[in-house]
Amino acid sequence: MFKKILVATDLSPASEYLIKSTVKLQSLGTREAVLVYCMNIRDVGSLADTLLKLIQPALQKQEQILINNGFKTEIDFRLGIPAVEITRTATEKDCSMIVIGSHGYSLTKEILLGGVATAVIHSATKPILLVRMKFHKDAKGIVCEEPICDPLYHVLYPTDFSDNAEQAFLYLENLAQLGAKKITLIHVQDQTIGEYLKDRLDEFNKIDLSRLERLQERLKHISKADIKIKITYGSVKQEILNYIKNQGISFVVMGSKGRGRVSEFFLGSVSYDIARNSPVAVLLVPPGTITSNSQ
Repeated sequence: MFKKILVATDLSPASEYLIKSTVKLQSLGTREAVLVYCMNIRDVGSLADTLLKLIQPALQKQEQILINNGFKTEIDFRLGIPAVEITRTATEKDCSMIVIGSHGYSLTKEILLGGVATAVIHSATKPILLVRMKFHKDAKGIVCEEPICDPLYHVLYPTDFSDNAEQAFLYLENLAQLGAKKITLIHVQDQTIGEYLKDRLDEFNKIDLSRLERLQERLKHISKADIKIKITYGSVKQEILNYIKNQGISFVVMGSKGRGRVSEFFLGSVSYDIARNSPVAVLLVPPGTITSNSQ
């Protein structure tokens, strides 16, 4: 499913946890990794060569983590705008997924989510696995916790029945075939729309329940997973996040865009916020993505 992946690192301690979490992706057929570090030419200027020599040992250390866990690995250093270079490298190296952490710091103290990850989400043509990096304080200072990234335990698939959501469902089917234990399909009736059409909510629920049941049947034909469906009403992003936090979800698969009043509505209001706030890893599938078990 994801034979070759790109892992973006900023060489922070948190990025080592990100790299270790990719071991779980071996259950998806991942065997190769391209470890990419990008320097923003705007920040480093003529110091790029000097800085590269300084960071080489840290890059090799992270490379060794991947090698020790059975990945065929290569390092790729890029100089330019990080988000642009990450997406470019994924295409040039024929990677089937980009893996990036939701928090971290570069040499220039740029917060990864606020800068690089956000730009990658908006521009990538490859699926993006955004892994939430959580921190807590102890006697030693700020400590990164091990991220939750288990793609075959309990998978949540939020859908608005858009074309992009259907593309994400193809990835869910692959997860089902690979042995996912539990799968939940969820649709949230948006409360902002319900304010005007609340008298037709029962009608909409009936239609959408039928849609979810058809998707459920598709999965049952290819998987022995425990497959549940759910329709709820409220704030779309909040209902999805509550379900992730309260129902033991280990992995989320969803489209990065969908139905909305403007083209960026779904990404801006739902997918991005889910990816940013989910305590578990989120696989965002952009429009036009084609999946294959052979990738």
